[in-house]
Amino acid sequence: MTTAVVRALGALAHEAAHARSGPRCGCPAPAVLADRADGTVVRCGPVVAKAHAAGTDTAALSVRLGMAADPGLAGILLAPLPVPPGAKPEVTAAASPFLTELHGRPVTLWPYGEPVDPGDPDDAPWEEAAALLARLHRTGRRTDRPAPGGSPVPPPMRGPAKAALAVARMRAARPGDPATAPVLAAWRGLPPWARDEAPAPEHRAHGLCHGDLHLGQLVRHPAPHGAWLLIDVDDAGPGDPAWDLARPAAWYAAGLLPPEVWFRFLGAYRAAGGPAVGADGNPWAELDPAARALTVQTAALALAKSAAEHRVPDEVEQVMIDACARIAALPPELAAEHSS
Repeated sequence: MTTAVVRALGALAHEAAHARSGPRCGCPAPAVLADRADGTVVRCGPVVAKAHAAGTDTAALSVRLGMAADPGLAGILLAPLPVPPGAKPEVTAAASPFLTELHGRPVTLWPYGEPVDPGDPDDAPWEEAAALLARLHRTGRRTDRPAPGGSPVPPPMRGPAKAALAVARMRAARPGDPATAPVLAAWRGLPPWARDEAPAPEHRAHGLCHGDLHLGQLVRHPAPHGAWLLIDVDDAGPGDPAWDLARPAAWYAAGLLPPEVWFRFLGAYRAAGGPAVGADGNPWAELDPAARALTVQTAALALAKSAAEHRVPDEVEQVMIDACARIAALPPELAAEHSS
């Protein structure tokens, strides 16, 4: 994070807040909500400004922003806010009313939503997340049809690409380190589509996917007691909707998510007509490849982060690394059984 970027985001969020509410100012000082490699997020009152990662494909992001703003997805995705006219540069990398640029980084504006409280896991909105996913997945079921409202079809969901990037990051952080062996072995056992080396097979379900589902991707809007909505469409697009169930499935398989929570989530998804799995029976034929890929992604990021911070993986990180070792030990015929 740089001071210049944070100041610019705070100023833009402040300007957008007053474009919506008039000139009277009772805004608190801008607050940094997140500062990660994939984005810096600053809030000013009812508006949040996000600087996306340097190198973001702005043409693809522009289409995804249009998708989030589409009335056909109202009540599922949080819609972006238009950038105030005075804050738009004369030339942008992608013509979009929702996208501008600050300090060489693409920037978007959003209404503030109340996030999930990490200190109250018993109140986590697993059922609500599942129902939202089911509604999203039932929208735009095929990649060759227009998105809701006739807007352009977004690029493919980036879930497999993010898994591949995580493995590349681990390799760069720990070249030749034997600690990466079980993660790489589990990675090699995945089908090509889950490693972002081929499209998903046609016989697998296709739908509009979020691409990076976790509880940090839900907010209540209007804050603090509005309906739950999905946020962050940077990875959204057509793909295999099993990917959006894969992270909680991987946590359940690794023992990090209690069985009762997993079955609540899965049951709510099925009750809402989600197409990623059958309406009953064993869901793992559909979920297994993506769940294994998310296990690898999580373990790879854990090894990369712990190397950068000059520490050993913590207990939770080690659980996912150990899960990769179990995946890698599966007989090839068993690993391949549910991979296509």
